[in-house]
Amino acid sequence: MSSASIPATIRSFVSFRMGRSEQDINACLNRLSDDQILHRGGDHENSIANLLLHLEGNLRQWVLHGIANQPDVRTRDAEFSLNPTLPVAEIRQRFAATLAECRAVITTVPDERMLETIDPQPGSIWGKPSVLEAIILVEGHLQLHTGQIILLTKQMAGTDLDLSMPRKR
Repeated sequence: MSSASIPATIRSFVSFRMGRSEQDINACLNRLSDDQILHRGGDHENSIANLLLHLEGNLRQWVLHGIANQPDVRTRDAEFSLNPTLPVAEIRQRFAATLAECRAVITTVPDERMLETIDPQPGSIWGKPSVLEAIILVEGHLQLHTGQIILLTKQMAGTDLDLSMPRKR
């Protein structure tokens, strides 16, 4: 059995999963044009660009604000704008930079802080989670929207993406 602590194992695994989500998202984005990334099937749907903005805002609020005590600069409504005002390249860059910064914060949280209560999103249904709960929630949220990005990409590209293991066909 490893001598690593349970919190260290969790931090390492969450960082690994976040990196895997980033790889899958980038594989999708690299198959699509900017117009496809900005495409919405209707006003009731999100584009992939919206999902990236939303993930960047959520990561920033929960990890950088909630855990690392940076100012809360999230403007959630702007994440779902019908017409994002930022170029796709900047949306991608901001998402990547925020994700990298969050992974660095998560991997360096001291064990003794893992059960500390935080309030990253006052008034939310999540209440005041522990740092550990926030880390798990953020990683699950990232995976959820990664799945949406994969599905949208498959629909637009009209093909399987073979992101995990190529299938025998």
